[in-house]
This record gives sequence, structure tokens and C-alpha cells, in this order.
Amino acid sequence: MTLNISAVERDTGLSKDTLRVWERRYGFPEPARDANGERIYPASQVHKLQLIKRLMDRGHRPGKIVSLSADELAGLSDAARTRAPREEIEILARLIATHQLPELRRQLAQALMKQGLQRFVIDTVAPLNHAVGEAWMRGDIGVFEEHLYTEQIQSALRNALAALQPQGRAPRVLLTTFPHEPHGLGLLMVEALLAVEGAACVPLGTEMPLAEIARAVRAHRVDILALSFSAAFNERQAAAGLAELRAMLPGAVLIWAGGECVARIRKPVEGVELVGELATVVEMIKAWRTLHAGL
Repeated sequence: MTLNISAVERDTGLSKDTLRVWERRYGFPEPARDANGERIYPASQVHKLQLIKRLMDRGHRPGKIVSLSADELAGLSDAARTRAPREEIEILARLIATHQLPELRRQLAQALMKQGLQRFVIDTVAPLNHAVGEAWMRGDIGVFEEHLYTEQIQSALRNALAALQPQGRAPRVLLTTFPHEPHGLGLLMVEALLAVEGAACVPLGTEMPLAEIARAVRAHRVDILALSFSAAFNERQAAAGLAELRAMLPGAVLIWAGGECVARIRKPVEGVELVGELATVVEMIKAWRTLHAGL
């Protein structure tokens, strides 16, 4: 059985751009061509791509694992599943629950200094967000504690962004959320990843009307529109709004949508890249630059 590139994108969570870049850079995947010259992928390669994506979501770099066999990738995946939760995340979560604010700030600053901004976002902030969310669901922390945590993370990320020397390289990325989506931490996390890559970021904040988003895209000559949807946002409203916004924008403008809500959208939204994991944003930026090199 073979799948076309759109089906592989759907089944693996890897964008078409990423698949093409890996094909050139790493020699994998190795698609055949159908009668029309379009790429088709055998099931064995799709399975390996799914293993690679799973490991990337846990922090592995594609350049280190693409050349491994499917058995070797499965072994790494098994090892990751049996590993105990990270002690650092447990410590930080405990500091939040016990109201040790100065120590929480100190340890967050230490982690940021040790890891660098991108790894801090991926390896500390993302899993800590999950741990805090679970603690809130269990009733271990209250709403005020969750809000206080969010403020500390946002402060740490904004300070780190302010310390960066802006490069303003392409692509130009506009970041915002839909109306009734007040959660902005996800946007700030993505902005941090993009800023380290030197992308020109245009942060609009949260809860922008669709017509204003479209106006801003044109005014700032945006290459990519990045939208964040928290777990509380309705996935049907997200999908409908994305389709409406897609029709309002030039075809050359890419739309990236991420967040926990996006994981619940079952059907692809035509012309919209649904980003399953935060860590893939860095590879997506690199893939965009590869495709647009020399333009």
C-alpha cells in the first residue's frame, strides 16, 4: 500500500515541506512516483516517519535519528516511555503548589540560563504547563496558583526576548489568537522559538477579530500567520474560523495553527498547517527558508 504526500502529512503530523526537505537533506523518506509524477510513500516508510515524529516530540533532533532503522527508533521510543518523569519538572511543580515564589523564579532563571531559550521553552515550559494543568484538574492547585505560574513564565520569556538582538530575517510571522481566546502563553512560547531563529515576529496579542487579522497580515506583508488555540477553545469554532480566515488571505500566506484545541480537530483544514507539537516549529521555519532560498 502506498500513500500520497497529503495522506502522509495527515498520518504522521509532518508537513509536506518537512518531508521534501528531509528527502533532500537526509535521503529519507525515499518516495516513488506515480503515473503523474507525484510522490507516493510505501507503508513501511510512513511507519518509520511516525516513529521519528514521536521521538521528535520528546526532544530528539531529526538529524540524529532519521538514519536509524525502524527497530532502532522503536527501541528509543520504548526507552522514552519507561523513563521516569523529569525530576526538575516535579520540583518546579512542587514549588508552585507550596507557594515558594522566590525559589520558583530562581530555578526558572537557572533553567533558562542553562538550557538556552529554545530548549527552555521545549524542555521546561511545555512539560511544566502540562504538569500544572494536570495538578489543577486534580485540585492540587487553585486558579490563583495557575495564574501566578503563568505570570512568572510570561515574565521570564518576555525578559529573555527583550535581551535578544533582533535579526528580523524572513519569514515575517504574525502571532495572535481568535476572539474569545484570551490565553497568550502559547503565542509567547512560539515567538521565543522563532526569535532565536532570527525570524521577524509581529506579535498582536490575543483576541483579534478575523477581519483585523487579515488587515494586519497585509499591512505587515506577512509570510506566515501563527495562531494559538488553548484546550478550552471549541475545535469546531477553531476549524470554521480557520477556513473563513484562509479565504480572506492571499494564497501565498501560510497559516499555522497550534495548541491543545488543534489536536482535537479531526479533519484537515484546507490551506492550514495544524501544528501538533511545539518542537516542530523550528523545523518548519528551516523548511520554509530552504524552499524560499534565493527568492
